[in-house]
Amino acid sequence: MSEKALQTVDIARLMKLAPIADEYALGHLAILGEITGAMVGQSRALIDILKYPFRFDGHMLFFLKKGRLQLDYNLSTYEVKERTLLMIIPGNIVKLTSAPDASMVDTELDFAFISREFLSDIHIDFQKVLPDSLRVLDNPCLTLNDEQLSMAEDYFNLARKALQSNQPNRQEMLGGLLTSFVYMALGVWTARLEESRETQVSARMQQLAERFLTLVTQYHNRERGVAFYADKLCLTPKYLSKLIKETTGRSAPDWIDSYVILEARNLLKYSGKSIKEIVSILNFPSQSVFYKYFKARTGQTPSEYRKG
Repeated sequence: MSEKALQTVDIARLMKLAPIADEYALGHLAILGEITGAMVGQSRALIDILKYPFRFDGHMLFFLKKGRLQLDYNLSTYEVKERTLLMIIPGNIVKLTSAPDASMVDTELDFAFISREFLSDIHIDFQKVLPDSLRVLDNPCLTLNDEQLSMAEDYFNLARKALQSNQPNRQEMLGGLLTSFVYMALGVWTARLEESRETQVSARMQQLAERFLTLVTQYHNRERGVAFYADKLCLTPKYLSKLIKETTGRSAPDWIDSYVILEARNLLKYSGKSIKEIVSILNFPSQSVFYKYFKARTGQTPSEYRKG
């Protein structure tokens, strides 16, 4: 298997793929770095990875101080402007969709890759501090005001100084800074989501929608029918379809199909497996059915996408 034949990447794997953070790494627990100006060395290596669908087994923070990016986050494309903070939670896929070489010459971007283990060690409970996680999945970008921008810059600068220091307790220092930063960011996110909420969705509907998306994330490789998920949630397919449409603005089959296509694209680019093997992984009855399914939703055959 080649170094780019992968589905999900952890910090150890990331450091093998792109030696981007020798002086900014805390073992295999966390990486902090920056991209500025012309892309060479560390910057070039990271951009090369992000040009294709990339799933990280941990949390990713991107802080765009200057410039503009176009980013695919799971099933949507976002225009990311300067002064924007993005937080990507585990299991999601990101990809730069703009032309990186042309668009990032004047970019200033800070980034952090944080392992699940490290966040667990410092006891950040995302469900407690941000119970409306479905809204965060739909709103990964947060534009900062002057005060928030200054605080974010200070946090990143202090974290890098801590990692580059000779202090024996760097892990504890970074953990404290990270805890403070995450709670600050999540507080801003929660307030912003409340401000932008256009319709009030009942807590019960919100909970069911989140459980549905969790199930789709878990079972989309095996199950593509709404009835399966409705049964898991003890609902009728008709009611589940209505609930998901009202809560998320998208139909249940659309969510399922989109996750299957996202997984198929990721496998085609990274797994190194044959299309026959991918057909089996995604539980399609035959290659011809998979070809028709993929082309109907992407405009390309699996072979065309893999070569592109």
